Amino acid sequence: MTNAFISDNRTTADILALDAALTRLSADYWHDVDHNAGRNAHEYFIEQNSFYQIQDQIFSGREEIKQFYAWRAGRGERVARHCFVNARAVVAEDGVAKMTSILLLYAADGRPILPTAAPIQIADVEDICVLVNGVWRYKSKRLTTLFAGGVPITLPS
Repeated sequence: MTNAFISDNRTTADILALDAALTRLSADYWHDVDHNAGRNAHEYFIEQNSFYQIQDQIFSGREEIKQFYAWRAGRGERVARHCFVNARAVVAEDGVAKMTSILLLYAADGRPILPTAAPIQIADVEDICVLVNGVWRYKSKRLTTLFAGGVPITLPS
């Protein structure tokens, strides 16, 4: 996890440091999802009152998030790459920040090498992050799908 200190007098350096810290948080999170089946994804969220929302499904708290990724891994081999772009972080209040980005998801069941295709999902992402003992963690992660096609995303029924 990335440590960052944001002062009350926010300079360009402070804003860039926040952008870098929250971008790294997202990069680490999606790396775990893509390369480790999300086995540690729940640990990127705060322990109390956190949630992850994909479309109309909400996974509340670390345990539900952990169970979601375990369910997904239990489906069998799947290759996914969650590519996020246009990340932009802003301070909401002391120790709380919001980051927005765009997610392009490439995914399919099976083992590489798989046929190439357009992203199966393009979504707006809104993260609310809190600084806990010098470490940024998610309070919430909300994906709003804008475009979908091809292979369906994987969500429990």
